[in-house]
Amino acid sequence: MAGKSGRSINNVPESSIKRMIFSWEGILILIFIAVNIFCAMFSEFYNVSSLLRQMPVYLAEVFLMLPMAYILVLGEIDISVGSIVCLSATVCCIVCNMNAPFIVVVLTGLLVGTACGAVNGFILTKFTELPPMIVTLATQIIFRGIAEITLGSGGSITMSNLDGFNAIGGKVGQVPYILFLVVILAVVFAIILGKSTFGRRVYAIGTNRLTAYYSGVHVQKIRMIIYTVMGTVSGLCAIFLLSSSFGANTTTGNGFEMDAIAMAVFGGISSTGGKGNIAGGVIAAFIIVCLRVGLGQQNVHAQVILLIIGVLLIAAVALPNIIGQVRRAVKTK
Repeated sequence: MAGKSGRSINNVPESSIKRMIFSWEGILILIFIAVNIFCAMFSEFYNVSSLLRQMPVYLAEVFLMLPMAYILVLGEIDISVGSIVCLSATVCCIVCNMNAPFIVVVLTGLLVGTACGAVNGFILTKFTELPPMIVTLATQIIFRGIAEITLGSGGSITMSNLDGFNAIGGKVGQVPYILFLVVILAVVFAIILGKSTFGRRVYAIGTNRLTAYYSGVHVQKIRMIIYTVMGTVSGLCAIFLLSSSFGANTTTGNGFEMDAIAMAVFGGISSTGGKGNIAGGVIAAFIIVCLRVGLGQQNVHAQVILLIIGVLLIAAVALPNIIGQVRRAVKTK
């Protein structure tokens, strides 16, 4: 129909299928398919069976991406999570070697992680003038330092009782238990962030913290909850990491924080806050996992794999801006 200005007004909504295909999540699905085709061509050993067999080594890091997405949506960052994983894994090994029941070992790991996350949250909510990067950088050093002091001069510890960790490292057919848990937690985190009042408040804080505060949002309480949950999930990551490594050392969890951030940002979650969703982060996480498995099968150096992931991350940040510029250029013609 035509308006008073003489311009044609299109009242037909854009196709939902078209929106899905051209959304960032749709692009990520295409990248996921392309990565799997590339890996299958690059490595003769790459198939579903080998992927499921080697996937558990990398899936523990996907846990960290879920609460990290919340922190990034807040417009903040937590770079202490790798050290929390290290400390949680170290304490778990010590308790396990004391012949404690497996449930006690698991609870210990979760409690250590939760305590570390709560420390981050407490400092950041009580001293709001401190930037999260500086605070979590400091706690990163402190948590790993405690782990190194605990491990002593040897710098490593091996578990003597592996029964419980062998059990959680099991499979249903060819599918590892950890994959089921990753999917379940991803659904829970996605629903809370995307559909609940709590999630809407997280987006509001990330968009404009001051406005959210004057709108009645308990900003500091929500920040405290998210950082504490980040610690709890880091403890969970440590437990599943032990199911494949069966021990800890001073380098356990090194770089995990950067991997979690890379997965989230590659998934379309804005590092400046207020944008993104869990679905994109999960797809991006599996793209990175598939790349690592496929390239690792051909003994590609770990630093080269990191380089490729870095390039993908830069592309993820730059591509939306490029697409926006192209669209603006087309509209002005």
